[in-house]
Amino acid sequence: MSAHAVPSVHRRALITWVAVYPTITIVLALLRPVLKDVPLALQTLVLTAIAIPIVVYVLVPALMKANAALTARRSR
Repeated sequence: MSAHAVPSVHRRALITWVAVYPTITIVLALLRPVLKDVPLALQTLVLTAIAIPIVVYVLVPALMKANAALTARRSR
């Protein structure tokens, strides 16, 4: 597999999960005291408005880059 090969759908799902789960857990823990009396739909809106940009623009690209480096290193 070359350094520019796209990871399998299973590996991309794992990478996405590794980014999403801790991000949601941390953001939820930080916001829970502030949003405890806010309706669930609004809590979810705020949570996703914060978590999704972090995941999409920071964590997944960093994890994909790390995956490519590991894959290239293992293929040598």
